[in-house]
Amino acid sequence: MNSYILKRLLVLIPVLLGMTLIVFSIIHAIPGDPADTILGEKATEQSKQALRDQLGLDKPWLQQYFSYLGDLLSGDLGNSIRTRAPISEEIVPYLAATFELTMASMLFAVLFGVNAGIISAWKHNSWFDYVCMLIALLGVSMPVFWLGLMEQWIFANELHWLPSSGRMNARDPMEAVTGFYVLDAIIQGQFAQLWTVFKHLVLPAIALGTIPMAVIARMTRSSMLEVMQLDYVRTARAKGLSQFAVVYRHALKNSFIPVLTVIGIQTGALLGGAVLTETIFAWPGVGRYIFEAISNRDYPVIQSGILIVAIIFVLINLLVDLLYVVFDPRIQYK
Repeated sequence: MNSYILKRLLVLIPVLLGMTLIVFSIIHAIPGDPADTILGEKATEQSKQALRDQLGLDKPWLQQYFSYLGDLLSGDLGNSIRTRAPISEEIVPYLAATFELTMASMLFAVLFGVNAGIISAWKHNSWFDYVCMLIALLGVSMPVFWLGLMEQWIFANELHWLPSSGRMNARDPMEAVTGFYVLDAIIQGQFAQLWTVFKHLVLPAIALGTIPMAVIARMTRSSMLEVMQLDYVRTARAKGLSQFAVVYRHALKNSFIPVLTVIGIQTGALLGGAVLTETIFAWPGVGRYIFEAISNRDYPVIQSGILIVAIIFVLINLLVDLLYVVFDPRIQYK
């Protein structure tokens, strides 16, 4: 097992190097001058040239890349062109916000998606099966931005049940300890604040988790239908076990590996693909952070943000591979 983990971590090195090269090349091919964005178009050419010299933007492309790579290997993500702040410090609260939103979204997606898929397979060709698969089809097809706007209109503007944006009320801030507001509220014993955090989290989590929920439900149903036709399931039924025990104790565990794969892929995708949701709900996450950096031609932020998301995505896939052993002890890594 340890040797397998080491091999996977070593494979990560060329993958990330390739990622830095591709991202660096694409970003520097984007038309526009960061000096114009920072100083404005009315700035003098002399001041723009001085800024380019200071930031190294006038150096050859290859020299800029190796300079960035050298800083990266030393643990320095660089400074933001726009704010001049160290990216390694500036990106932390954005990552925490995205992690919190992603975990809430995947909790919603897994809880409802897995159970809907199980019951659909259990009640195959019933009205519940047809309704669940119709909802799953709508969930996959529904644009996230439209769903988010509809949630805001119904639950925030019309019913006034939930807030429409942000992570916390501006007039009632909370001291950040870990950056995860749910955890911070629990640590500090501020349960009124915890309720406020939950209310702010509900709408964006549902909007972001709808597509993963639909995908997980369809995969769970398909995998369960295949497993429930096998001999050991028929044997379990012949022994007199309840349908609930047959489905959840025997069939689910053996059909969960493809579902676990989908959960891992969807989790990694949400970490970097939540730009629309974060923009609609004014959620200060890493997707919105990278989007604003793209708008401002902030090259170091774009490169570092994408690299961090890529690392997290690969590590999540590694964790999923290791969890296979938990659900199927016959799998062995060497």
